Amino acid sequence: MEAEAHSPQVSLRAWVAVIGGLFGCFMAGMNVHVTSAALPEIEGALGATFEEGSWISTAYLVAEIIMILTAWLVQVFSLRRVMLVGSGLFLVASVACSLAPNLQTMIVIRVVQGAAGAVLIPLSFQLIITELPASKVPLGMALFSLANSVAQAAGPSMGGWLTDMYSWRWIFYLQLFPGIALLAAVAWSIDRQPMQLKLLRQGDWWGIACMVLGLGALQIVLEEGGRKDWFGSPFIVWMTLLAVVGLIGFVARQLGGRHGFINLRLLGHYNFGVASVAMFIFGASTFGLVFLVPNYLSQLQGYNAREIGVSLILYGLVQLVMAPFLPRLMKWLSAKLLVASGFAIMALGCWMGAHLSADSASNVIVPSIVVRGIGQPLIMVALSVLAVQGLAKAEAGSASAVFSMLRNLGGAVGTALLAQLVVVRERVHAARINESVTVFDPALQQRLPGEGVLQAQLPDQQWALQILDQGIHHQAFLMAYSDAFYLACVALTLCAVAALMLRRG
Repeated sequence: MEAEAHSPQVSLRAWVAVIGGLFGCFMAGMNVHVTSAALPEIEGALGATFEEGSWISTAYLVAEIIMILTAWLVQVFSLRRVMLVGSGLFLVASVACSLAPNLQTMIVIRVVQGAAGAVLIPLSFQLIITELPASKVPLGMALFSLANSVAQAAGPSMGGWLTDMYSWRWIFYLQLFPGIALLAAVAWSIDRQPMQLKLLRQGDWWGIACMVLGLGALQIVLEEGGRKDWFGSPFIVWMTLLAVVGLIGFVARQLGGRHGFINLRLLGHYNFGVASVAMFIFGASTFGLVFLVPNYLSQLQGYNAREIGVSLILYGLVQLVMAPFLPRLMKWLSAKLLVASGFAIMALGCWMGAHLSADSASNVIVPSIVVRGIGQPLIMVALSVLAVQGLAKAEAGSASAVFSMLRNLGGAVGTALLAQLVVVRERVHAARINESVTVFDPALQQRLPGEGVLQAQLPDQQWALQILDQGIHHQAFLMAYSDAFYLACVALTLCAVAALMLRRG
């Protein structure tokens, strides 16, 4: 009772600011997951292939890397202005996405949406720290985790239902209510602060330009390389050179410049460096599979958007159920063991999803999703704790920015690589199957419709061969998707081993 009496009171405006920030966190989190169930429908409506459709996800993730500039933007323009402008642009871009007439327009709008939404999650985190007293911060963090879990749980099911009942364009209107609530909360609860425009002259504009050019060119290489014969294309060669020059320039500016906007030297700290690599691979596997699974269910199992959404909902629900137990697990087990266990559990989920056959629909994918959902929160919470051990409090801002940047960059790279892997491995498996298939095989003759290819008339022969070709490619795609799951399983297993090498303090 005495502790409660001395507990500082939190004003209504502070709670409104924190809850408004959580609406922004929910909105940004849902935007990633609400499109997952509708991705096949969006690709079809915009005339995009499987490879091209990966741009819908990666364009948003790459643009979100602007979050590493969030702290500097707040210094220059104030937290209130950054949140109002960011959420306002996010809402406008959401409506524009619903009106996109083609893939190119959609990609441009998703870049704007990702850049605008990039500030919402780190600033909602900052509001919890700055607006609440220390005694209430754990409650704020629990609400923060809850907002993310609900977004992951509700996003796929709501997106799938809206797409099935109306159109994929309706899914972007889900952002309107939380966005308007965020705007109203920020406008009422956060005080106006003067801008520090003089800081613009001190900004590392060359570093920012190098980062944008380097990361943008890298993503173009990953997305377009497979379609343009990689380094057989002069365009890919020039984009690769631009990526290398841009990224080297970015690193050099941050390490040697006087006004670098992020401290990359933190990667030299043992724990932070190892944890950052693990977070990069975690982002690559997580976001890559979030892209692949809906396409697999649609392309090979014939699922519609609603059925995909229902299949994905358990991924968020299991994390929502686990959220209340995480603080207690952190007390019972060491953070290092939790991280290693999380990676091992996610690797097990990928291994379960790698055994695909013609009958492998939700009976295989859903258990795999549930297991991966159990492992993910263990990594997210404990890895962040281990990463910052030994760092000074003054380095917390840069550490958070680098950590978030690497997760999103990993997600963008992983989505592009896994999409390319499926396409390339499908061609390899189809070629190998074709080598072993001959129309003179009696067993094959019996499985073909009618009297078989050799005895049939020409039109029937073409029909039978077309069915045979479809069957070969279907089997090749099953094997290619299995390869993608196996690769993610191996990468996550290596992270589990690396986690055991982290230092506890």
